[in-house]
Amino acid sequence: MLLKSAKVTEYKSIWDSGEFEVSDITCLVGKNEAGKTAILEALYKVNPIIRSDSGFDVTDDYPRAYVSDYEEEVKYKERDPAQVVEAHFEFEETDRKGAEEVFGPNIFQNYKLVELAYYPNPNDEDHFEKKFRISLNDEEAYSYLIENSDLSTNLADSLKKKGANPSLILAELKESEETEETKRLIQIFTKITSSNLRKYVYNQFISSRVPKFLYFDEYYQMEGRANIEALQQRVADDELLSSDYPMLGLIGLAGIDLAAMADSNRTQELKNKLEGAGNRLSRKVLKYWSQNKHVRMKIDVRPAQSGDPEGMQKGTNIWADIYDSRHEVSTNLGTRSKGFVWFFSFLAWYSRVQKEHKGEDIILLLDEPGLFLHGRAQEDLLRYFDEELQGKHQVIYTTHSPFMVDASKFQRIRIVQDKGIETDAPLDRSEDGTKVVTDVLEASDDSLFPLQGALGYQIYQTLFVGKNCLVVEGVSDLLYLQVVSSVLDRAGRDALSEEWTITPVGGIDKVSTFVALLGSQTRLRIATLLDYQSKDRQTIENLYKRSILSKKDVSTYADFTDGKEADVEDMFGLNFYLELVNGEFEKEVWTPIKPADVKGKQPRVVPKVEGHIKSSLNHFRPARYLVENIDTLEANIPSDALDRFEKAFQKLNKLLGQ
Repeated sequence: MLLKSAKVTEYKSIWDSGEFEVSDITCLVGKNEAGKTAILEALYKVNPIIRSDSGFDVTDDYPRAYVSDYEEEVKYKERDPAQVVEAHFEFEETDRKGAEEVFGPNIFQNYKLVELAYYPNPNDEDHFEKKFRISLNDEEAYSYLIENSDLSTNLADSLKKKGANPSLILAELKESEETEETKRLIQIFTKITSSNLRKYVYNQFISSRVPKFLYFDEYYQMEGRANIEALQQRVADDELLSSDYPMLGLIGLAGIDLAAMADSNRTQELKNKLEGAGNRLSRKVLKYWSQNKHVRMKIDVRPAQSGDPEGMQKGTNIWADIYDSRHEVSTNLGTRSKGFVWFFSFLAWYSRVQKEHKGEDIILLLDEPGLFLHGRAQEDLLRYFDEELQGKHQVIYTTHSPFMVDASKFQRIRIVQDKGIETDAPLDRSEDGTKVVTDVLEASDDSLFPLQGALGYQIYQTLFVGKNCLVVEGVSDLLYLQVVSSVLDRAGRDALSEEWTITPVGGIDKVSTFVALLGSQTRLRIATLLDYQSKDRQTIENLYKRSILSKKDVSTYADFTDGKEADVEDMFGLNFYLELVNGEFEKEVWTPIKPADVKGKQPRVVPKVEGHIKSSLNHFRPARYLVENIDTLEANIPSDALDRFEKAFQKLNKLLGQ
């Protein structure tokens, strides 16, 4: 089952986060105190992997300044208990299988589940704190169940006539001849009539498949040592410390229970298992730990000594040491760098979770996972997410570090901000508190900083940005503009100024993000020259309507052509573009295309050609062909095409002086 979206309300710094989408890996970006941790905590308490962490406490969790008002309003029934989390899930095939086997393939109207979590109701003895929503086809479900039961034809036909009324079905079953099959159906319909079909299906088939949340932050750090007897007692009392969870994971890797570890007569087998567990965890860590490849974990169990740390002076102790082969020294795990300890601790606990919850859906909530890691180590961690976790678990993590933002996967980013901490002026509750936004145009400069850093790092590596950035959609735009600019320059006409750095961003859907991130850097001059289709109108207009760029900085090819829509290819016109297409693809699929062959009502050249060849066209190759053959093709470029490009360059160059 996949978490598709979530919303958090009336929790700590949050009044209403707004509904935000969740993907395979979701990154919550925002500055300190923005409320990123609160988002994870609220999700975690809906269905935590540590059952004792479930549920919400009004005193601890409700926005502190208003908790007394809230409690009074609920007490006197002036309002209902507040909903804290609304989580939207989508069924996978295995989640539907149980219900569909009993009630048929059409039982679900859709494959969606909504989980709703609330504060306790002090006026309700049951303190009902969770609800759910699923949409079912009741009548079809009952009909399938009856048809596929071992009943007489007359009884089955009679029961089906009761439609979606389970009470009538149950009453007739009770009056019919008692058989094993009727007893089975009576049990099912008794449970259904005591509540409804939705509750029955949820309790019988769905609830156990709702993903559990695993929350991990800096507090769940392995100390590298523990007293076995004390740990046994905490396990028995269900009073584990935060540091116990990764330690138990480490012990679990060895395949040894605590009682065996406390046995002072342990054998060579125990030592071998401990060594194997250390080696196994070391291999996992070193695969994604580029900072030091010369370390190995060594685990030992020894009787306590009087000089051991407090709480470890009696019984048996376990020690997790790190051996550095380069420096030939062993140190306790707890004394290593915090980033190193975090990585080891997470992998140890995660290995335990994999064993204990095998086959279950687990969503990982990682709070500032790269907090203590060097930039390169943070990149290693992102690589671990992609290579080891993606496809096995959904991951939601928080960060304010640019190195924990994958600039090639901006679709993963959700921006968390709290405008209330950025101003002294009172805000309406609809604007106050933590918000989660996807559109970077709605984000504040401080919230965008990690994204700016990530993008800046990527740009530094790709060298596509200069002091004056002309943003275009793709590399083919860059090639066309560069080659035509050279043609105009040789003819003594207005070419594109060399002060412009042409910056392809990979499509219209990435333009807003790119411009918004760079636009807040006031030292950069940014303009656009974009393809224009009717469906992209709002995206392009938002660039100036939301004050990211001024209107004069936003240009499209349609501004310089006669059509209502235009790509860069339309600047050349159909005839010359076909010359490029025919030249590039002459040895491949089609015979040369004549202008008269290309028909259709498409306003743009490329879709017209694609409609003729009944296939998509690689936009880059005709552009490359022009670059490679410009010596022979230059004379064929239509004069009106050169005029269009010249007008575009004149407008863009004029911006440099403003």
